[in-house]
Amino acid sequence: MDSTFVRCAAITVTAAVATMLTGCVTNNEDAATIPKVNVNVSKVNSIAAVLPTEIRDSGKLVIGVNIPYAPDEFKDSAGNIVGFDVDLMNAVSKVLGVTPDYVESDFDKIIPAIQADTYDMGMSSFTDSAEREKSVDFTTYFRAGVQWAQRPSKPVNPNDACGKKVAVQTTTVEDTDDVPDRSARCVAAGKPPIDKVKFDRQDDATTALILGKVDAMSADSPVTAYAIKRSGGRIEAAGPIFDSAPYGWPVAKGSTLARALQQALQHLIDDGTYKTIATAWGVQQGMIVKSEINGATQ
Repeated sequence: MDSTFVRCAAITVTAAVATMLTGCVTNNEDAATIPKVNVNVSKVNSIAAVLPTEIRDSGKLVIGVNIPYAPDEFKDSAGNIVGFDVDLMNAVSKVLGVTPDYVESDFDKIIPAIQADTYDMGMSSFTDSAEREKSVDFTTYFRAGVQWAQRPSKPVNPNDACGKKVAVQTTTVEDTDDVPDRSARCVAAGKPPIDKVKFDRQDDATTALILGKVDAMSADSPVTAYAIKRSGGRIEAAGPIFDSAPYGWPVAKGSTLARALQQALQHLIDDGTYKTIATAWGVQQGMIVKSEINGATQ
């Protein structure tokens, strides 16, 4: 995005609509809506000592991230990666005495890249699930549920969306669990299945709903809330938040990085820094009081 005008690479639409899409804002909107989080965080040597030797020696933490997924991780008008997750990981990295190196990636390639030692960890609003724990370990840092969105003139009931087109981001829990489970219940009741429409980027899913290409969207609750806020009234919540589950940072199985992240985050929870960051981004409803390793609830 450049100077005083909007440039959005998702779907070609008019500028008036583009300014309302998740992750596409003018500079003025950036200044007004992206919080400037200033926290005083210092290295804690006893926690930094838990890091794997190769990370501690390099002084760098390579982090795979998929964007845009506002308000957790997205780009501002200057092209910087920002968001709640980013501010929190920046603070965690200071506790650990390392520099975070954010590498953009497709969401579904992050965990395989961690397994291949390309990335040290992932930071992309991953739901910590029992299935994912078979491949990687997780350090939990937040709780989020699923929330659907709809256009105001076209209400959709998530519990009876049979035959409807529903947008999801590829390989998210909404793609792998939420919509398939609801669709299976439709079929079991003798109704048509849900037509799940998959997008590689969350902002493309939001765009499709705004433009009426789908009937609804299923996404994590903070993401849906942010999309609604930025849509200028073009979309609204479709039902309450449900199926709350932990977000986690994935790392290689058995790596001491999971414990280092857990201890660093707990330090920030205990001293109030975590709350300051979450409140600045308006996501305090998902705060946790204790970070866990492999805390999947399903």
